[in-house]
Amino acid sequence: MCVRIPEIIIDQRKIGEKHPPLIIAEIGINHEGNVKLAKKMVYDAYQSGAECVKFQTHIIKDEMTQEAQKTFPANANESIYDIIKRCSLNSKERMLLKKYVEQLGMIYLSTPFSRAAADELEKMNVKAFKIGSGECNNYPLIEHIAKFGKPIILSTGMNDIISIKKSISIFHENRIPYALLHCTSLYPTPYSKVRLGAINELKKNFSDAVVGLSDHSIGNYTCFAAISLGATILEKHFTSSKNLPGPDIQISIDPYELKDLINGSKAIHQALGGKKTILKDEQPTIDFSNSSVVSIKEIKKGEIFTEENIWVKRPGTGEIRAEYYYNILGKKAIKYIDKDMQLKKDMIANE
Repeated sequence: MCVRIPEIIIDQRKIGEKHPPLIIAEIGINHEGNVKLAKKMVYDAYQSGAECVKFQTHIIKDEMTQEAQKTFPANANESIYDIIKRCSLNSKERMLLKKYVEQLGMIYLSTPFSRAAADELEKMNVKAFKIGSGECNNYPLIEHIAKFGKPIILSTGMNDIISIKKSISIFHENRIPYALLHCTSLYPTPYSKVRLGAINELKKNFSDAVVGLSDHSIGNYTCFAAISLGATILEKHFTSSKNLPGPDIQISIDPYELKDLINGSKAIHQALGGKKTILKDEQPTIDFSNSSVVSIKEIKKGEIFTEENIWVKRPGTGEIRAEYYYNILGKKAIKYIDKDMQLKKDMIANE
């Protein structure tokens, strides 16, 4: 029985376990509303080898009420309303960035936080939608985005399997190719709360999903580990410099770390799979590193092979390998054998 391996395609880039992981460099709102800085971050990600960068699309009047001025994120000393107002770009700037990203040959993604933001991204002709963890159970918005018929990458922080299933049912109803990213919505996420085991849980419950990790822990360690569990999308916040101001700078990787993540993920992907067999490529190493049965004394015709006259030595190019040493003990030599000679089958009596 042939088991289908889940795969989605975004702008001709195939994503799934057969392919190297897609690394999403999330610039998000690290640009602090400065489009020039946003362009620099795009270019720095490109120079690091990134295939994909992601922003956030905020249209405040459609996204939040004035009550948001009283709501403060755990990692900030100002309201979410003030943060988003300061860090938002306008429609013209968002379009400029999309064109710039695509001119560099990268995939442009952006997370919409409202219906108006989703509509704008659709008008911009984005190739796919990324939905953040905060909207994972926002079923009206998910339904709205699914109507566009494009691939969706859904982060699942702050949600359990039951709430995720409701979103997946919307994807199925609209025949949407999708990916699920395990995520812990703590900034930064302690390693003890990353819970990479959830990747296997997502794979088990959503067998048609491409699965990945949206990671808020420090560094690349957990992303590298996630690959071996089947993660094929890895999302990390990104900044040109950790010395810049910004709400997510603390959990962001810089260009050096992004390059390391990209190169490391490709190497790990190449190393996956396989079975415990002997490779043909190992033969040269086998020849010099293995041992053969040899004489350690002169052995006369008719003499019995014992531990005093034979042993095992490198190289492993002799007819009788070290693993057969005990089979030779007690047998008789049928010809004279000089000292330090590799034993051959025609030297040994068969009886």
